[in-house]
Amino acid sequence: MARLRRSTKALAIPMTFLILLVSMIIMTSVTYYFSVEKISSGTSALKITAAKQDMLSFSESIQQILWQPGASCTFEFSDSGGKLNVQPLNNSLVLQISDGHTISGTIFNQTVGQVAYGLPYSQSIDLGDYLKGDSRTITNQSGSIVTQLKIDNSEYNAEIQLRYRPTVSYITTGIENDKDVTNVRIYIVNLNSSKEISLYGKLPVKATCIDAQITTLSYSTDYEVETLTITSILNDKTGQVDVPISRTMQGAIINLEIAECNIQIERCLV
Repeated sequence: MARLRRSTKALAIPMTFLILLVSMIIMTSVTYYFSVEKISSGTSALKITAAKQDMLSFSESIQQILWQPGASCTFEFSDSGGKLNVQPLNNSLVLQISDGHTISGTIFNQTVGQVAYGLPYSQSIDLGDYLKGDSRTITNQSGSIVTQLKIDNSEYNAEIQLRYRPTVSYITTGIENDKDVTNVRIYIVNLNSSKEISLYGKLPVKATCIDAQITTLSYSTDYEVETLTITSILNDKTGQVDVPISRTMQGAIINLEIAECNIQIERCLV
């Protein structure tokens, strides 16, 4: 019995050390795993912040050349771990008008392009957030922000999407043929002249204001028009603004201008 007790004690010592060793290995592994996850998460957060800042700065650069034919700017995207996608055939825009009577129809229907930056994976991405602008597909103030900079899902990952929405201004200019005249202008920023780009890494790009075109449509009514409704369907999302129309008992004249600013984005090779 004494020999058995000595044998049991002798066996208990290495078993205790073995249990302590296994416990230390498990604790070390768990600590290492969470440390790596925290470092990885922190790195992703820094890259996402850098990508946001790049897209904000790029949108500000384009803002400086809008409606200035021949003006251009260059911008270099940093390597934030994502892919820059310039998509001239994306982001469809349809504009329709109606006064509730005889004036009705589609006045614009084409893609206006977008720029998207794919983001690295992160659990802290706030999908649906607007870094600039808001969800409205059209605004009715000439001083409103035309830029939409949004974090959204794409087919494969989250991305920051840069788009432009139309904005409307209007003014009453006088009387013609005993009818009040209202001039309405719709401003459109169009990126569909851009070169298609889909690249990773540090990337310099150039944006150029090719031209600014104005298309004029005129409508004369023999009845009293109260409002002209302009409906914008931007990338399958619908919004509208109601423009008040000045009129006399003889009717109204509406001069509708579509002002289109064409911006070309391309890779800068110089």
